Amino acid sequence: MTYSIIGRCARTGQLGVASSTFSIACGRRNESVMANVGVSKSQAFYLRQVDVTALKMLQQGHSPQYIMSKFQSNDEDFDYRQFGIIDREGRIAVHTGAKTRGWSGHLVGPDFACYGNVLKGPQTVQGIADGFMSDPDAPLQERLLRGIEGGRDAGGQEADGEPWPERSAWLRVVGQLDWPIVDLRVDLSNSAVTELRKIYTVWKASSI
Repeated sequence: MTYSIIGRCARTGQLGVASSTFSIACGRRNESVMANVGVSKSQAFYLRQVDVTALKMLQQGHSPQYIMSKFQSNDEDFDYRQFGIIDREGRIAVHTGAKTRGWSGHLVGPDFACYGNVLKGPQTVQGIADGFMSDPDAPLQERLLRGIEGGRDAGGQEADGEPWPERSAWLRVVGQLDWPIVDLRVDLSNSAVTELRKIYTVWKASSI
């Protein structure tokens, strides 16, 4: 019941994540991004240690593919998890476990990966990818936000034939310094992605 996108701007080196879910306050888990290192965003059978460990391993110089292989070898619940990793060079590894709930899947493209579980279908992740790629020259935060808007517009979340609203959402982007360029969130709303766009619009106007 979550869909996310992780991405990198090859031009600026910025890294970021955007996510939306039926659960409330998903933005409180903002340990997914580390400046000059990479992004690890886990969901489904969520375990905080996945992202913390992945970022530490990226910091030590390991590749996303190597990190993913270590999780596969050592995590007995690997088949229940879904997560993606991207490093500062744009290398990507994504995993959707065979035992994740509902329709689950992922897509990988240049400098991004998008994925989700308990979704309407593959059109949701395709919508995320299309949104992110709609303007390659836009700032990373704009592209990430367009990604989850695309996922929402393509069908979003669905369980047992019933649509589930996006009740929380967040957007976080880091640059070269150790604090975020953008860190916005909606903790509880029946249209969290729409609300996140409103907050982003205000933030953008006030940051000029």
